[in-house]
Amino acid sequence: MRALVAMSGGVDSSVAAALLAHEGHDVVGVTLKLWQGPNGEAPTAGCCTVSDAEDARRVAAKLGIPYYVLDYTDDFSHGVVDRFLADYVSGRTPNPCIECNRTVKFDRLVDQMQDFECDVLVTGHYARTELRDGRWRLLRGVDRDKDQSYVLSMLTQSQLEKVRFPVGGIDKAETRRIAAEFGLRTAFKSDSQDICFVGSGDYREFIRSQAPEVEQPGPIVDERGEIVGRHRGIVDVTIGQRRGLNVAIGEPRYVTDIVPASNTVVIGRRHELARSEVSMRDLTTVSGVPLPGRIMAQYRAHGEAVPATLTAGESPHVRFDHPQFAIAPGQTIAFYDGDEVLGGAIID
Repeated sequence: MRALVAMSGGVDSSVAAALLAHEGHDVVGVTLKLWQGPNGEAPTAGCCTVSDAEDARRVAAKLGIPYYVLDYTDDFSHGVVDRFLADYVSGRTPNPCIECNRTVKFDRLVDQMQDFECDVLVTGHYARTELRDGRWRLLRGVDRDKDQSYVLSMLTQSQLEKVRFPVGGIDKAETRRIAAEFGLRTAFKSDSQDICFVGSGDYREFIRSQAPEVEQPGPIVDERGEIVGRHRGIVDVTIGQRRGLNVAIGEPRYVTDIVPASNTVVIGRRHELARSEVSMRDLTTVSGVPLPGRIMAQYRAHGEAVPATLTAGESPHVRFDHPQFAIAPGQTIAFYDGDEVLGGAIID
């Protein structure tokens, strides 16, 4: 097998490459250049720094595999960053990592596999694939604390057929042990928690710098529509937020709604955050078969899946068995049957 391994410079993708090379496969390593500053400078934090690329290059050299850097800055800027900004301007809460998977890593990069004459695309995600009954299944990673199947819920059968996740069947401690055994410099490297194009700064300041129109002060109203305060801009608030509202009412209040059309933030008591049903868009079917009516639904990357009823068709929606709290438009919702990912969508 000839494998194209997306190497971020972290321990997970390093071990993915090492395991395949050790098994005797023909491995090619690539790092994606996704973001650069206005003057062409590389990010200083996140998963795309110069030091990360250097770590990936040196791991590839250690393994004796060819290594390339691919410039996807245009794809990333238009498909991920522009959408991130547009969502926040419209009061949504996007997940840029999922959009990166959707529009760059498992779309653009899968298409480019043929340029390297590769059979499969390999990443360091903690998830698993399995061919069963003539179709590919996407399964949770063995390490539940690191499971990343949620951020892959936009994959299709044609993409699943071409991707592999070698570390999905082991836990993080084992990944680091293997890296140390191979003598890889990334063995004890800490995981990046930053949004790559924001770095270690505040994403709100990044949005202000790119879309200054979000810094429009407006009213904060209670559940009766009475003005109880002012906000600096809707970018400063998210659904479910309690702190930093600068509203003195005498009891806790939470952001229950954001209305971009009137630049209004609505606050209320916690029970007003409860939602029994959500509408969706961009519905995808990972499993390759029609989605069932009864599913387990997960709407946060590391949240718990909860029982729900799914209705597909022209107006797809999910009704939860029990009300769920602090759900925001723009979030991804993934559908599960046990450990298997059935599909996903964006909450509308």
